[in-house]
Amino acid sequence: MSNATPPGWYPDAATPGTDRWWDGTAWTAHTRPAAQASQEFGPPEPVAAASGDGTAGGGGGTRIVALAVAGLVVVGAAVTGAVLLGRDESGTRPEAGPSSSAPPATAATDTPSPGDSPAEDDPKILVDQLNGITLPIPDGWEKPGRTVEAVLTMRTVDSYDCPGSSSAFCYHGTVTSRIASATDITSAEELAKQDIATAADSAYEKNTVGERIHGGITSHKQLDSATVSVAGRAGYQVRWRVDTAKGPGGYVQSLVFPSTIGSESLIIVRYAFDAGPDGPPLSLMDTITKGIRRIGDSATSGGVGSSIAP
Repeated sequence: MSNATPPGWYPDAATPGTDRWWDGTAWTAHTRPAAQASQEFGPPEPVAAASGDGTAGGGGGTRIVALAVAGLVVVGAAVTGAVLLGRDESGTRPEAGPSSSAPPATAATDTPSPGDSPAEDDPKILVDQLNGITLPIPDGWEKPGRTVEAVLTMRTVDSYDCPGSSSAFCYHGTVTSRIASATDITSAEELAKQDIATAADSAYEKNTVGERIHGGITSHKQLDSATVSVAGRAGYQVRWRVDTAKGPGGYVQSLVFPSTIGSESLIIVRYAFDAGPDGPPLSLMDTITKGIRRIGDSATSGGVGSSIAP
């Protein structure tokens, strides 16, 4: 729909003083402290129907008078502003641009100002605005405009015909960032240990349309299971080596840590690297993890805007 409300932070009518993330279709469980100057955009709330005498139930007459007074105040402010602005220094009266219904940029008290936020079109960083983090994009990698799976993704530029399906394309390396929304688990360690099987299956067992693009996983071996610090948060990672029926197999990793903003919901970053000479070096997983930053924090090397070799 052309008038659909875009994804963003909007005031939560059910919880005063809180903003909730609207994903463009529905409200999510992700919240943060309300911005100091937020406006009520987003899905409209029901309005009481007018009664037969022209007044709304529950003090509707007072509400109508209040709205009328508010309207006069806005009109008066607009007229006053037009008179005070007058002409600019060149003697030309400023022309009003087209109006916009887009929601204003808001920032919570624990979020950097817009001037500190990285540009989302920077080819060297992957910006996860929802979770308040950035990930460094290695040389030879890209952030595609569209992906089959609706999650934040970066991957190697070069692709190849999947060994188990000539109609599908595979990538030597892929990293995704997502919020852990469909779980009640609050422990980063427990979630990482549970998610690693899902990460392996989605990368090397079957794709989203059910194709066994690598012939399926034949075996796996755990290489690492340990705590790790990510963007100043205590997280946990689990890494597997998987063998597949076709192709060289690969390495998968589930990294879980709390979000840096809002309710600190858990973030899952999944890694999938092909094994063999064409795959990225395994050490690149650690390099990317160390380069994950809270938005606005670029003080250390490997963070926002820096270039890292594959």
